[in-house]
Amino acid sequence: MTTPQRIALPGTVRTNGATPNPWWANAVVYQIYPRSFQDTNGDGFGDLKGITSRLDYLADLGVDVLWLSPVYKSPQDDNGYDISDYQDIDPLFGTLADMDELIAQAHRRGIKIVMDLVVNHTSDEHAWFQASRDKNDLHADWYWWRPARPGHEPGTPGAEPNDWGSYFGGSAWQYDETRGEYFLHQFSRKQPDLNWENPDVRRAVYDMMNWWLDRGVDGFRMDVITLISKQTDASGRLPGESGSQIPDLPVGEEGYSSPNPFCADGPRQDEFLAEMRREVFDGRNGFLTVGEAPGISPERNEHITDPANGELDMLFLFEHVDFDCDGVKWKPLPLDLPGLKRIFASYEGAVADRGWTALFTGNHDQPRVVSRWGDDSTEVSRIASAKAWGLALHMHRGTPYIYQGEELGMTNAHFTSLGQYRDLESLNAYRQRVEEAKVQTPESMMAGIAARGRDNARTPMQWDDSRYAGFTAPDAPVEPWIAVNPNHATINAAAEVDDSDSVYAFYKRLIALRHENPTVAGGDWTLIAPDDPRVYAFTRSLDGRSTGGHRVWDAERLLTVVNLSGESADLPADALALLPADDAIADGVTADRILIATGPDSEAVTAIVTGRLAPWQGFVMRL
Repeated sequence: MTTPQRIALPGTVRTNGATPNPWWANAVVYQIYPRSFQDTNGDGFGDLKGITSRLDYLADLGVDVLWLSPVYKSPQDDNGYDISDYQDIDPLFGTLADMDELIAQAHRRGIKIVMDLVVNHTSDEHAWFQASRDKNDLHADWYWWRPARPGHEPGTPGAEPNDWGSYFGGSAWQYDETRGEYFLHQFSRKQPDLNWENPDVRRAVYDMMNWWLDRGVDGFRMDVITLISKQTDASGRLPGESGSQIPDLPVGEEGYSSPNPFCADGPRQDEFLAEMRREVFDGRNGFLTVGEAPGISPERNEHITDPANGELDMLFLFEHVDFDCDGVKWKPLPLDLPGLKRIFASYEGAVADRGWTALFTGNHDQPRVVSRWGDDSTEVSRIASAKAWGLALHMHRGTPYIYQGEELGMTNAHFTSLGQYRDLESLNAYRQRVEEAKVQTPESMMAGIAARGRDNARTPMQWDDSRYAGFTAPDAPVEPWIAVNPNHATINAAAEVDDSDSVYAFYKRLIALRHENPTVAGGDWTLIAPDDPRVYAFTRSLDGRSTGGHRVWDAERLLTVVNLSGESADLPADALALLPADDAIADGVTADRILIATGPDSEAVTAIVTGRLAPWQGFVMRL
């Protein structure tokens, strides 16, 4: 295990309730989507050697951990989240030797490697699933197999065991002629759900995780890990199955019911996670576990991430990226900033005493934040709004996650035709909602995909202004697997790394601030002006502490104020009340009290003195 190159947060600063503080208490994680990061062999797909070649860039940025989306062997139905062999690397990305070299080179730079762990489901091409198609095989009960609904011919419409729909469109059940039964898949039909009720499944998963940790990885980001425990009745029947004591929910507009209330945060969730901790992580040091947590409330987040309960270090909650739509993600709504603030306040409040939260606005499943909630219509507004959202997020209490290209202010793809998209969720949703259920017009659906589709985050990393943005060679024999955003000519790493006013330079400062300032890393968080429609304001505070008669740090209180709109805004009255008396503002607020600002410190002082924020202006000041 490697030691990140940053100061250790003093043990007397309380973070998640552990003693001493975990190493990641003031760390920053960077997510890499390998197929879109760096292609070294000209096949149009990113690879492990490409990630290794860019480690100096990541070390310069200052991140502590790299989270890699899946690079395991896979048919690539869902871009690697359908795994056919957990203990091998897909040839698309390289070899196990390439993975070993990446780990070694990252560790030499003080950077840890966290792998994506997908164990709610496998690929239907995994050896476990293929064996389970035989009812007499030892793997027969490793997946959720069910017979057809009584009175229906197997494989015909209406014969599915219940009415559950897949998150990727269509039924959540797929008929298998070899076995003569249906298997459950909450996602693609090529992603059958593992049966975690079977202890042999859990043992196999734990053995695989230990194998990777022994090989040198530093932990796991666990895909939809809160879906592994399903609710069943006393006889083991799922809701809505024939004879089940648990009724299903009504079907929705697309013709299916939702499995989420019965599969998210199920009855054995805590038991499974605690068992995983004991079987895989007990006795190890320096690791990180973070779970993708659909269906988890802030209160449950506190329980799962409380170190006393021995489950996970942190979770990704989703209410803040799910609420700005009219029922479904394909009908986006304008941002309700007070609503967003209330959600973040619930996250922060739940872990005020124990537990931890993961901070993010973007990842491989979300659109680019600068296009979603910022303004990418002009270069000036793009840079300003990218900095504003970066400042707002990174000044929260928790562990920030940066998605590749976010530190450059990369934007949505702005595709205009369905043929430009590659993501099966978007393509399936169009077919389901427009062509089959006819619940959304083609124009509305295309607008929804353009705004919220996952491919927005998956266009190639923009390294320079060359033909393919430096993702692959300009004369590569094939084009990238998905089109490069044309704005790479102006938005790219080469143009930003040496520009002190760039989004990249600003993110470097945000990362360094978390590394160096105990208040930013572990201080209390308090929301102010919750109903202001344009300005996000909160305080961070930490008492001065002494150890052995020596002062460790001075008491500090920080005020964060960010105008998250494209219009000028008044400084909230609650924020003004924290500043020096009106007649002393000009003398009491000087540039040396500005910790960080989206523009020159002098402009932040002017905003404080005048009580007026420019569009997308933000600052942090010492009170």
